[in-house]
Formats: sequence, structure tokens, C-alpha cells
Amino acid sequence: MIRVVLPAHLRVLAQVDGEVRLEVEEPTIGAVLDALEARCPVLRGTIRDRRTGRRRAFVRFYACAEDLSHEPADTVLPGPVAAGAEPFLVVGAMAGG
Repeated sequence: MIRVVLPAHLRVLAQVDGEVRLEVEEPTIGAVLDALEARCPVLRGTIRDRRTGRRRAFVRFYACAEDLSHEPADTVLPGPVAAGAEPFLVVGAMAGG
């Protein structure tokens, strides 16, 4: 069971409270995002570009205090995240000056 924490605006859009718990065959970034979009179809295109599948510019991924934002989709998540002990975080990045 993978625990996914979404930023507030995506929780509202997906109409979920708290964490989203997902069963995935393989604990990779791409598999988690595929399962999340299958469970919450309204999120398709918000986290990843629909056409290219690439992460949106102002979205970041974290697991076990590690930034996984620039890792490929087939990157295996850390053991504690795969085991459900730690969450996979989808975070809205902030920009400004």
C-alpha cells in the first residue's frame, strides 16, 4: 500500500480527504502516478502533461525527505514508502522573488 499526500488544491479537485492509499504492482514513481490518475481521473493532466507524461513544471515529488522530481518514471521508491511507512508527497512548487 502506497500512501500519497497531495497538496490542498489537488485534494479538493479530486474530492479526497487526507492521504490517498494505492495498491501498485511495482513501487515506481510512474506506477504510483498511473494508479493515482486511475483512481482520481480528474487529476489527469494536473500532475503530468497528458501528451508527454512529463511532470508539470510547478509540481515536485518527495519521498523520505528526498527530492525525486527529476528522476525518471521507472525510479523505484524508497523501501519505507513502498512499505507504506512513509508517504509519497506531491508538492506544489513555489516561485517568486
